[in-house]
Amino acid sequence: PALLPGVRLGARLLDTCSRDTYALEQALSFVQALIQGRGDGHDAVRCPGGAPPLRAAPPERVVAVVGASASSVSIMVANVLRLFAIPQISYASTAPELSDSTRYDFFSRVVPPDSYQAQAMVDIVRALGWNYVSTLASEGNYGESGVEAFVQISREAGGVCIAQSIKIPREPRPGEFNKVIKRLMETPNARGIIIFANEDDIRRVLEATRQANLTGHFLWVGSDSWGSKISPILSLEDVAVGAITILPKRASIDGFDQYFMTRSLENNRRNIWFAEFWEENFNCKLTSSGNQADDSVRKCTGEERIGQDSAYEQEGKVQFVIDAVYAIAHALHSMHQALCPGHLGLCPAMEPTDGRTLLQYIRAVRFNGSAGTPVMFNENGDAPGRYDIFQYQATNGSAHSGGYQVVGQWAEALRLDVEALLWSGGQREVPTSLCSLPCGPGERKKMVKGVPCCWHCEACDGYRFQVDEFTCESCPGDMRPMPNHTGCRPTPVVRLTWASPWAALPLLLAVLGIMATTTVVGTFVRHNDTPIVRASGRELSYVLLTGIFLIYAITFLMVAEPGAAVCAARRLFLGLGTTLSYSALLTKTNRIYRIFEQGKRSVTPPPFISPTSQLVITFSLTSLQVVGVIAWLGAQPPHSVIDYEEQRTVDPEQARGVLKCDMSDLSLIGCLGYSLLLMVTCTVYAVKARGVPETFNEAKPIGFTMYTTCIIWLAFVPIFFGTAQSAEKIYIQTTTLTVSLSLSASVSLGMLYVPKTYVILFHPEQNVQKRKRSLKATTTAAAPPKGEEKEDPK
Repeated sequence: PALLPGVRLGARLLDTCSRDTYALEQALSFVQALIQGRGDGHDAVRCPGGAPPLRAAPPERVVAVVGASASSVSIMVANVLRLFAIPQISYASTAPELSDSTRYDFFSRVVPPDSYQAQAMVDIVRALGWNYVSTLASEGNYGESGVEAFVQISREAGGVCIAQSIKIPREPRPGEFNKVIKRLMETPNARGIIIFANEDDIRRVLEATRQANLTGHFLWVGSDSWGSKISPILSLEDVAVGAITILPKRASIDGFDQYFMTRSLENNRRNIWFAEFWEENFNCKLTSSGNQADDSVRKCTGEERIGQDSAYEQEGKVQFVIDAVYAIAHALHSMHQALCPGHLGLCPAMEPTDGRTLLQYIRAVRFNGSAGTPVMFNENGDAPGRYDIFQYQATNGSAHSGGYQVVGQWAEALRLDVEALLWSGGQREVPTSLCSLPCGPGERKKMVKGVPCCWHCEACDGYRFQVDEFTCESCPGDMRPMPNHTGCRPTPVVRLTWASPWAALPLLLAVLGIMATTTVVGTFVRHNDTPIVRASGRELSYVLLTGIFLIYAITFLMVAEPGAAVCAARRLFLGLGTTLSYSALLTKTNRIYRIFEQGKRSVTPPPFISPTSQLVITFSLTSLQVVGVIAWLGAQPPHSVIDYEEQRTVDPEQARGVLKCDMSDLSLIGCLGYSLLLMVTCTVYAVKARGVPETFNEAKPIGFTMYTTCIIWLAFVPIFFGTAQSAEKIYIQTTTLTVSLSLSASVSLGMLYVPKTYVILFHPEQNVQKRKRSLKATTTAAAPPKGEEKEDPK
């Protein structure tokens, strides 16, 4: 009384046999009646003899069609029905192609299209963290369009790449499914398999997987053709464990179960296919066939009961068939209220019913369906997407006793209970289906051309660090990468410290040298007027000893922490001590050489041999060094720097910044260059003076001192520059320099003054004898003018 009062709906049932060509023939059977009916108007039809023509019964009032199930069948039928403006509502066809309202304008459906299903499957793949999957489709509109929608949506969404898209032929040859599995294994990392296939193809794929001994390798994501069906996985449950499937959200209709389970051969004769169902359901035969040779099949008694003598589960499409019928009924009701207000039964405005007008009312319906969910259509005739997501899970470790479990839902957005997922082997952790594993810390992705989900991991080695997942950059010069190369950190700064093992030997030599020099100076000062001190040339001796003291003292400046004052002192005193020493030695050897050379020619002494002259010459030579250093200090004020390149080792963990003065290796050698020139010149005079009388033994110690000093410095230069690339450069070079300076000072001190100090302290009686020998040697070399006592050349 509330829906279509006074109007009854009838139905004509046709079996499509799931074949598009056969369904087309069935559709034409009633369409032909429409054609005949429309072409039989008021034409003048005459029969022989004038008898009235025999007119066929009026055509059935087919106002709408419910069906079909398979998309390929619906497409074929829709192409015919649109020519006659007959609305069509499918209860199971989900091909995205049917959403094209320009080609299938009279087609609607109470199930969502595969484009929604494909979107749901893309969301599932992304929720599982997969980015590399393969697709598998049965040849035909359903499989191919479903995969095409999945590929397109995944490309638009990004983050999912298709390893392979494989199509199963409509009529596969023997071994075809083994080839399919072999092709899928060409990309073994793509474990996720998106499958849009019919039940038979799904089953044969699972069989081939078991034959290839790959049970548990593939991670199946099945479309609604798999759904929660048992038939595709029967006896193959172990291969299907973990499979995630999708099915339009549905409910079991209790009223239908109560009705159907009471049907029998006696009370359901109107269903012409019920007898065939009865035989298959109870595995019996209603009538014995004359060709029947198999006596094992029992004869049906007719007393069997559905659900008691056989397993019964409601067909999943029942809800949608009911909704499709009621959608037409609600549309006709709305149309009747608009066109036949207050009229009980059909009015002339609805006889015949106009298909285009009815289509508008169908698209406008909105009611709660048999499952309590809203039934409605969009502008393309599609129902909203609502899916249940299942996973086939083993129970108590046994796949054969497993079942489908609801693990999520999709309605415009995905709700997936990841914690409820159970995979092959009973593991809870989601397996991976990735082209490339995520790169570790300090590694960048080097993308594979054309495959955005595949990459190679390249380590940010050396002094590079990871900026983002695709980029490595070098750390600033004063920094080094963290151990995992995910950032930069300050490079530690080092210097030669007082406690360093490298400073031990130089400091020891310097302390001993200063003590020895102080002892000699103290002895000479105390015995300043003794013959041996006077014979040594007191003034030059003190200058020479001052230079030796400064050479030892420079060691402490080289070890001290660099700063402006320390760096200035290094520049000044590094070359001052050696210049002072070698200037004094050069003046002394030059004086000896000139005295004996002059003595060979005349008895007139050479000029500038007095103590004052010797001091003037020595300080004049030294002043050149002092003036040069002062000019250098003015042009380039001293300061300390941190050199991060000196110890920038291959291994960043060993890298160090070196705190030092702003003196390069060349400037350091340049600071000593003038001293080396004086040393070489002094050595030349020492060689020239080697022929003095044996009784004058001052020249020989000077000569030996210069020879030894030259050897020390010849050894120093290659060691100093040979360690320029060493990680320990600052330590080696500083130690080498200070030790070389201390050794050269020690040679001078040991050869020239230690013996004299020993004589003064322990053999004072030799002072007089030495004085007499010296005077005798002087007289032999050059007779002084009458009345003037000549000083010992020594």
